Amino acid sequence: MHRRILVPSVLTASLLLAIPASAADFEPGAPGIGDPYYPASGNGGYDVSHYDLRLKYQPKTDLLEGTATLLATTKQNLSRFNLDFGLKVGELRVNGRKASFRKTGDQELEITPASPLEKNKPVSVVVKYAGKPSELSIGGWTAWHRTPDGGVAAQEPDSAVWWFPSNDHPLDKATYDISVSVPDGTQAISNGVLQSQSSRLGWTRFNWRSNKPQATYLATLAVGKFDITTDRTAKGLPVLNAYSADLGDNAGAARASIERTTEVAEWLEEVFGPYPFNALGGYVPNVTSGYALETQTRPFYSPRQFANGANVSVVVHELAHQWYGDSVSVKGWKDIWVNEGFARYSQWLWSEKEGEGTAQELADYVYALHPADDPFWTVKPGDPGPDKQFDIAVYDRGALALQALRGEIGDEDFLAVLKGWPTVNAHGNGSVSDFARYAEKVSGKPLAGLFDTWLYEPSKPAAPAAAGAGVAVRADVPPTQPKSWKKIAATNTVHDHDHGRGSGH
Repeated sequence: MHRRILVPSVLTASLLLAIPASAADFEPGAPGIGDPYYPASGNGGYDVSHYDLRLKYQPKTDLLEGTATLLATTKQNLSRFNLDFGLKVGELRVNGRKASFRKTGDQELEITPASPLEKNKPVSVVVKYAGKPSELSIGGWTAWHRTPDGGVAAQEPDSAVWWFPSNDHPLDKATYDISVSVPDGTQAISNGVLQSQSSRLGWTRFNWRSNKPQATYLATLAVGKFDITTDRTAKGLPVLNAYSADLGDNAGAARASIERTTEVAEWLEEVFGPYPFNALGGYVPNVTSGYALETQTRPFYSPRQFANGANVSVVVHELAHQWYGDSVSVKGWKDIWVNEGFARYSQWLWSEKEGEGTAQELADYVYALHPADDPFWTVKPGDPGPDKQFDIAVYDRGALALQALRGEIGDEDFLAVLKGWPTVNAHGNGSVSDFARYAEKVSGKPLAGLFDTWLYEPSKPAAPAAAGAGVAVRADVPPTQPKSWKKIAATNTVHDHDHGRGSGH
């Protein structure tokens, strides 16, 4: 018999290959993703690629029952990890095996799998849960609206915690399948395309699919009785708009505004490039709130947005976010300007298109409207802080910064920047500094001083800087209020999100 002799070095290598990583090599994932504005938001150690939500909702009782399946990839050797979630969990499995779990803090679901999870491996997490979202309060506020005939999830910067477990931060975007069973005669509205609908034993199930990466706060659910209109764009995209049956006097104005969604989206394609998603639309549930939100492919609008009649400007704002905020999301919540400054500026451009005041005239008016001692100028749109994240200055001073950029680099390069940014960063994330570098690259001009003046200095830009940006500075000749101003100002309540963590659209 031939006996193979192993020299010591070979033997040692063989033993090392045979020994699995020790428990010491596995560590818990961080309970937050690292956002200084909201330390509890998101989690570390993994990246979600897909959410499959199978839900059942009873409008009469507000009872939501769900099974959420998350497909993810580990980014480190994990001994345990967290999800963000607030409702009661009944059972949880990781890779098919039961896992232990416990609630910590307001929104942390701490999970310990039966076996540690190795880095760079696929993992599936199945969470079975039930509860009444309207009874869940986190930090004294809620993202769940009860309506006379159902409920709605739509809020910023958090909403997922109230209805599905997630890695709740824009840095971890994923695709979605959302299947919702509701009593016959009731509809369930969500993001993306309605793949199918079927009825059985008094319940109707709606199956929605959002096939492009989507941030958790941009996922939405609305259950109630809606009048639904459907269409297709010239390019074949499905359009679905939904209106609560009991909008009262606001119904006509809401429809007159939102039925122009396709028209607005086609115009925005000229400004920002091709529409980035697989569906289009909007919905107006019977809620008492006053804000609107850019929920992906299907923005949420409060009826109060239309209390004074039709206002297409708010539709422009929310649809602009599909490029700036949804397709290209913030890296951190301090980067909110790359969402809101651009959505507000799109309203200025719409005004210019409609002949109701140019962006320059609106910039002149905003600059003159706020004297040097106005607290408006102390807010830094480039990093406003969590308490001022959705301050009006982020919107209006943020739009002023873009008009200053336009004046500095010229219309041709400016429009190239507006189109190029959402193309280069499609379905990803970007920061204020990323945008500044991109604008410098496209224009070939140094722009650090301009961005510092308009986004970071806690004071009103002095006359030379304003004049250099093409903004009127003559106190003796105050600018005339542009015709579009009242319509644009009427949309300021898009940031009134009725909670204590900030407000914002």
